[in-house]
Order: sequence, then C-alpha cells, then structure tokens
Amino acid sequence: MDAVVGKTITFHEIRSGMLVGTEEFLSPNLSVWRMEGRGCVYGQITTPNGQICFLYDDAPDGLPVCWWPFLHNDRLMVRLARFVGSETQEVRSITQDSLNCPSVPVG
Repeated sequence: MDAVVGKTITFHEIRSGMLVGTEEFLSPNLSVWRMEGRGCVYGQITTPNGQICFLYDDAPDGLPVCWWPFLHNDRLMVRLARFVGSETQEVRSITQDSLNCPSVPVG
C-alpha cells in the first residue's frame, strides 16, 4: 500500500485491454474508484492475507471486493480473489493526478 498511497492507478482488463476504471488511493484505508462513464465511489480498504479488499459505498451486498496483486513479466497485475468468474486486470499507469471527485464522505 505504501507504493500507491497518494497516487492514481488505471486498471485494464487483461484480455481485451479495455480500461476498467481508475482508482485514487487517498490513504492506506480509503480510495475512490471511477469506472468509465460513471461517477465516483469511495471504498474502505483492508489487506487480509495478502489480498487488497475494497468495500465500496455502493456495494449492493455490503461485501468487499478482494484482489490478489502480483507481478507478471515486470507488469503489476491484480486477480479477483475468487475461483469462479475471476478476472485479471493490468495496471497500465500510476500517476500523481487526482480524480477530482467530490469531497470524501463523512462517517
């Protein structure tokens, strides 16, 4: 987490190369996610058992989404931490740019 706090990262689907979304890591415990064509969603970050998990404000089931980060041929990847219907995304850029989302929610 130390490497990404204060940075904004773009995630692309590994097979198609399409942009999935962009995440700004506001602190070790808070991020803001924006999918293409959608608004900003804040998420609480936890890191159980080597995973990185996000519990987003709009989670319909109230459950976090967890990923396994790994390097493949010097490229940073994340794989959805479930066996069925998993997906892999590649980090294509890491910048200092802000997503310019509304203020962080209170609470």
